Amino acid sequence: MTEDEVRQQAFAMPIHNPAFPPGPYRFVDREYLIVTYRTDPDVLARLIPAPLKLAEPVVKYEFINMPDSTGFGHYCESGQVIPVTLGGEAGGFVLSMYLDDHPPIAAGRELWGFPKKLGHPELRVHADTLMGTLDYSDFRVATGTMGFKHRAMDRDKARAALAAPTYLLKIIPHVDGTPRICELVRYTLTDIEVKGAWTGPGALDLRDHALAPVADLPVLEVLSTVHILADLTLPLGTVAHDYLGR
Repeated sequence: MTEDEVRQQAFAMPIHNPAFPPGPYRFVDREYLIVTYRTDPDVLARLIPAPLKLAEPVVKYEFINMPDSTGFGHYCESGQVIPVTLGGEAGGFVLSMYLDDHPPIAAGRELWGFPKKLGHPELRVHADTLMGTLDYSDFRVATGTMGFKHRAMDRDKARAALAAPTYLLKIIPHVDGTPRICELVRYTLTDIEVKGAWTGPGALDLRDHALAPVADLPVLEVLSTVHILADLTLPLGTVAHDYLGR
């Protein structure tokens, strides 16, 4: 393989058989359980990287089931998103994500900078309850519950929530351990078709864990719970801020 061939073929590792295909990525019947809760503003302030600004002292805890995704197959995801603003524009900063499938972990970290780790999330219906769970190292760290389809939600409102910009802190080290890439990345979901959206009574229980510290943002009050089913596209992102000044 010549140097030109390396440059032409380079997309992801391993070069002869990348861990994930090129994007963008289409998701069909992507299902969300999102529990929005009030938490400690002082803890949040320590976790938000400038130039992002904290919008309000709340967290959106998400459980997501993705049964049909381009190149990734079927996997589940769980994590915390914090409402922020950048230049006056409202969006969300992804603080943590736990997945049960390697290709989207590799793609998420390498392409966009998603803070993804291997975990065991699940989202399914138990009789009259929609339940999301997250296990890490065989320990239950998060449980979210919602009354199944109690009240219909405005689909335009659900679509607007999914279409809001999302920010990620992408960090890739150099071979000597110093930062090679340290960027704030922005992306927005596109081609969103909301197939259903509901609200209802909800609850969220978070447990302490050294390596999955979701409980570091304590649940002080559950503000809302939503259940959304949608088709959408995850495009590639843009650099909103370069911490290395390049």
